[in-house]
Amino acid sequence: MAADLSLIMANQAKVTTNSIVLDPFVGTGSLLVSCANYGGYVMGTDIEYNVIHGRGKTSRSQARSKYRERDESIRTNLKLYGLGKYYLDVMVADSSRNLWRQQDVFDAIVTDPPYGIRESTKKIGTNKDSSQEDDQGAGHIPSTIGYHLSDIFTDLLNFAACYLRLGGRLVYWLPVSRADYCPSQIPDHPCLRLVANSEQVLTGVISRRLITMEKVKDVQGLHDCDATSAVIRNDMYDGHNAIRKKYFIPRSERQKPEKDTNTRTETP
Repeated sequence: MAADLSLIMANQAKVTTNSIVLDPFVGTGSLLVSCANYGGYVMGTDIEYNVIHGRGKTSRSQARSKYRERDESIRTNLKLYGLGKYYLDVMVADSSRNLWRQQDVFDAIVTDPPYGIRESTKKIGTNKDSSQEDDQGAGHIPSTIGYHLSDIFTDLLNFAACYLRLGGRLVYWLPVSRADYCPSQIPDHPCLRLVANSEQVLTGVISRRLITMEKVKDVQGLHDCDATSAVIRNDMYDGHNAIRKKYFIPRSERQKPEKDTNTRTETP
């Protein structure tokens, strides 16, 4: 994530001194650095152990070795910026499986979920016969399956509705097809209010929307007749690689996007 975009996201989330901030798709942790810059205490989760703990091949072109050094980690990165005191922790976790005790603990959730273009979208699971037992011993690495984009975003909103404090904010990127976009594609939850929706054009086919939502109601305060889960009213994510397929569509088959007159932006 570019530094200027990370700072914009932290600003949209209203991160301030002593805020507790989570990135549930933390990756290499660039968003945590920006949130810590505003005085927030930061933590993150990701399904990729090697990425969050600085293992495997390095992305630095001038590195002495093609593999990452032992000190190439999110924690070290924060220390280099003088922000080490704001680091809480990072954990290997699957965002589709809740590991948190029921409580509104976070002031902000700031994240950039994978779209399936450069980073794969996956969750813990298996396509094996359910009668076959999976090894659960020490050192076991569970198998993974595709994580549909519609599930990623509805799970994210459901999580935010449960674990954000009242007035807390969820800020995330939503990939869309420019030709097919309409506001009804933005996930909705009865406990979250849409604050801002801005576009960043990526290619002639794909853009992403910076979505900012604020928690205005507790889940426990919903009535039995109310919807209690996130929904996408116009779901364009009709498969595991929906955005990837749009991204790599042949030029001859591309539709020209209409001018967007529905972008909504408010001062956070």
